[in-house]
Amino acid sequence: MSATTQAPNKIVLASSNPGKLKEFQQLLAGVGLDVRPQSEFNVTDADETGLSFVENAIIKARNACDATGLPALADDSGIEVDALNGAPGIYSARFSGEGASNESNNQKLLQALINTPEAERGARYQCVLVYMRHSRDPTPLICQGSWGGRILTAPAGDGGFGYDPLFYVPTHQCAAAELSKDEKSRISHRAKALQALLEQLAAPTATTR
Repeated sequence: MSATTQAPNKIVLASSNPGKLKEFQQLLAGVGLDVRPQSEFNVTDADETGLSFVENAIIKARNACDATGLPALADDSGIEVDALNGAPGIYSARFSGEGASNESNNQKLLQALINTPEAERGARYQCVLVYMRHSRDPTPLICQGSWGGRILTAPAGDGGFGYDPLFYVPTHQCAAAELSKDEKSRISHRAKALQALLEQLAAPTATTR
C-alpha cells in the first residue's frame, strides 16, 4: 500500500523553523499524510547535541515521539562550504551565534569568504530526514539529499530562507532565493531526501517491519 493511497496517518513534524514548515507543507501537498507541526502539541525543541546531521535528526524525532506518542518526522539540514572545510554544516542555523538570524548568518558567511575567488566558493546544501514510528524505534528510516552549487558574493532574490540568497544554482543560473516555490520543491536537497523517504514509506516492508 503506498503512502499516496492509504488513509492519512498523523505524523509530527519535529521542527519549529517557520521556513522549514512552509517548505514541508509545499513538498507534502497531496501526498495523503497528515503532518502536524510539533508546536500544535506544545513540544519544545530538542537540544541538538549530535555531531552530525543524522544524530541531530534522530534526537529531534525521538523528542517529538516522546512528547506526543505519535510517529515523527525530523529534518536536520545545513550548508557545507568547501573553503571553510565544510562549515557551517550542522551549525548552519546558529552560525553567527546566539540569536542568529538568516541575515546575520548570511553576513557572517560573506565575511568569511570575502577574499575567496569564485573557483573556490563551492558549496552544497545537505538534508537528512529521519522517520521514527515511536521513541524506541530500533530501525528509523533515514534518507539524505544533497544540492550542489556555490556561494555568491552578494545576496540575490527574496524567496526561500536560510542561505538561499547566497546559494547559486548552476543548473538554473540564479540564486536559490530566485527560484519559484514549485521549482525549489522539485530540485532542492530537502525535496530529494523527502522523495527518498516517501519511496521507503510506500515499500511493502515499511508497513510490516
